[in-house]
Amino acid sequence: MSDHSYDIDIVIQGFPGKSVCHGGLGWSTVVLLRGHGRVALVDTGTFGMRRMLIERLAERGLTPKDVTDVLLTHSHHDHSVNWTLFRHARIVVGATELDWSLGEPWGETPVPELYMRELSRWPSLARAKDGDEVLPAVFAHMAPGHTPGCLVYVAHDRRRDIIFTGDAAKNRAELLSRSADMTDSAEQTRQSMAMIWEFWRRRPGNILVPGHDLPMTQQDGRTSYIGRREAAIATWYGDNLEQTTLIELTRERVAAVLAAG
Repeated sequence: MSDHSYDIDIVIQGFPGKSVCHGGLGWSTVVLLRGHGRVALVDTGTFGMRRMLIERLAERGLTPKDVTDVLLTHSHHDHSVNWTLFRHARIVVGATELDWSLGEPWGETPVPELYMRELSRWPSLARAKDGDEVLPAVFAHMAPGHTPGCLVYVAHDRRRDIIFTGDAAKNRAELLSRSADMTDSAEQTRQSMAMIWEFWRRRPGNILVPGHDLPMTQQDGRTSYIGRREAAIATWYGDNLEQTTLIELTRERVAAVLAAG
């Protein structure tokens, strides 16, 4: 996708799923913005995405050192832990979020404690507050609920806006229900959802990029995905490493399997 101000590129698709037997799934969205002389990422993914992130940047002619800015929506590991890959960049995180994360009990939450502690004293850290312009024509907005200091980023263009919601609105189901599966405050989540919908409806053609789903547009309350979902797991159920079973997690594939009985 592109607009007149920034080239917007989904580097890694977020996935709207939840692990049943093995803790959090954590397949989050990573977005590349290029424009105004900046090369920025919105969120950085989790540990398992490191090699993929490097490879996909390379496919776009970039190395981690080419990234000038990282915009973190919140401090949970699946969105923030790879900031160390971009330690030469300016790292933006909500001031409220960072202060909260530093007080979380070690070893008990999705906050990567040591990474947040190191970030708090990193020389290129930028602590964002509500309404701050964090990049040219890109503004941070407080959206508490999932965590106390979640940020939503809104990039403005002459024709439309791009809204990056992080986990303030993780997926289509949360957006439509105005509620969340994981939240510190259901009431704050409802208020943040109302703000997100206001941003989304403000201009025709606005695009919303959730923290764990495909980008979407909406018109008259009807949402439409942009792009095609890619999600699969290769498993070793056989007798050797060459024999694998591919489990596709796209809606179309699951529907076909269910229809086949």
